[in-house]
Amino acid sequence: MKIVIISDVHANYDALRALPETYTELWVLGDLVNFGPEPAEVVDFIRKNASIVIRGNHDQSVGYDEDPRCIARYQKMADATRGYTARVLNEEQKQFLRDLPIRRELRRQNTRFYLCHAKPSDPLYGYSAPDSSEWVAEVETLQTDVLLVGHTHLPLMRRIGKHLIVNPGSLGQPMTGKPEACYAVWEDGSFELKTYSYPVEKAVAKLRGLSFPQDVEKDLTHILRNGTLR
Repeated sequence: MKIVIISDVHANYDALRALPETYTELWVLGDLVNFGPEPAEVVDFIRKNASIVIRGNHDQSVGYDEDPRCIARYQKMADATRGYTARVLNEEQKQFLRDLPIRRELRRQNTRFYLCHAKPSDPLYGYSAPDSSEWVAEVETLQTDVLLVGHTHLPLMRRIGKHLIVNPGSLGQPMTGKPEACYAVWEDGSFELKTYSYPVEKAVAKLRGLSFPQDVEKDLTHILRNGTLR
């Protein structure tokens, strides 16, 4: 059995459709929308192809017209793209985002998985760096083998006691210092963190055609090209 795990697609359909893997199941750890140019295409692809989908803070934001609670510089990007996303998604697509669960617990073969977007104690908004000691408290009460999270846009594979924490990183807006899309594969009990190249300039051109404020457009395109906001 082969499960491909992705997160933080952020309306980057060019990255999503370039995913190079075949799979038994596709799992998505949230944030389908905002920041990118093609939210409708991403939502439709995920609805058609994913077996398990978790709600992220940006899915919550668009679905319920709420603040995604980003830090200041990202907040401006989120506000600009949220308005665009809300205009292009139809009601059925927004309802799909609203209906997504904020956590799932399930078993495949002999492995127990706990899935959420951010972290168990705050599944939509909680942020802990990959090396944070906060993860110890996050996993100590879980009756699971693997905790799958997204949100930080940083790949992570970290064992704490009997628990393995895996973050596939961001497929659509990676923050690794490189533009390659990030994802994870679980196959017959083993995990691998992987990356791949996709046509970044196609996504950049689509963003530039949407007439976002100049500083927002500059930041969004810089992230896509460089895998960082710095």
